[in-house]
Amino acid sequence: MPPIRVMVVDDAAVMRRLLTDIIAEDPELEVVGTAPNGRIAVDKLTQLQPDVLTLDIEMPVMDGLQTLREMRDRRLRVPTVMFSTLTAQGAEATLDALALGASDYVTKPSNTGSLAESRERVRAELLPRLRSLGRRHVPSATQLRSSRSARSGGATCDVVAIGSSTGGPNALTDLIGHLPDEVTMPMLVTQHMPAVFTGLLAKRLDALGPRRVVEAEHGMAVEPSHVYIARGDHHMTVHRRGSGVVVHLDPPSPENSCRPAVDPMFRSVATVYGDRALGIVLTGMGHDGLAGARWLTEAGAPVYVQDEASSVVWGMPGAIAGAGLAEDVLPIDELAKVVAAVVPAPLARSAP
Repeated sequence: MPPIRVMVVDDAAVMRRLLTDIIAEDPELEVVGTAPNGRIAVDKLTQLQPDVLTLDIEMPVMDGLQTLREMRDRRLRVPTVMFSTLTAQGAEATLDALALGASDYVTKPSNTGSLAESRERVRAELLPRLRSLGRRHVPSATQLRSSRSARSGGATCDVVAIGSSTGGPNALTDLIGHLPDEVTMPMLVTQHMPAVFTGLLAKRLDALGPRRVVEAEHGMAVEPSHVYIARGDHHMTVHRRGSGVVVHLDPPSPENSCRPAVDPMFRSVATVYGDRALGIVLTGMGHDGLAGARWLTEAGAPVYVQDEASSVVWGMPGAIAGAGLAEDVLPIDELAKVVAAVVPAPLARSAP
């Protein structure tokens, strides 16, 4: 296969050189051009036609957010990886960038640690994203489907557990924002994000209403009409306490190179709720959630996954579908209907 064509956009010459050198190490990737600001980048996009773009947020002339708006206005659809700072301001700008159409992000190295450590972290985070986004293809008409029989129409659940990664913030906005008011089961969400980002994501999702969306805290009771977002750098699990259920935040080693990871959450949900749970896996790179999905299905809980056409990256949902663990493979706008269909009977919508 020909190499993936990458364009690097950053106002700092040292960062452009760093990224160019890192990308050049990968035989699957090729840097076809660079630009010091968004205005020059937009002018070059049509000429160079890269497969994927790295884009700094803070730049003179035209910053990253303005560049994404200009790309949208010109209908220049290029998968884009943002470079942001690991600060509250950088996190806000990154979430704005994702809402404007950016595919994913990588945080810039801090001033702590050696240059070699910083370089290795950027390499480890950036190259898999460029390969995954650059090779993204148009899905075939036939999606992978599970051989599992769909649940009966009368089945209900007591909790919804959701895992997501690349493209997840927008998918979560679509899913949670389109749930009808009568969906009051608690929802647990693990989105691959650093600690600074998860609290801001919770605030943005909370603004959608009517459910209360919070960044989870250790010992917090799991209550109806609440959505709990796993805190960055901690796995979120649930445990029985008396007649109720509480959240635990566990900071052990990463799983699947992730912390928070979906697998620990799914395992605990399967243990605590059994077949009264519903699992959903949204767009994301890698295979986190696959082992946990097996726990859920073995406990009798169905797992639904987002389809390839509506996913930014069909890694996580595709792994579950390919393993035959998915109850169904659905577009993001259909998944809200799945959740609405399993509302416990006393909370269901009254017949007209």
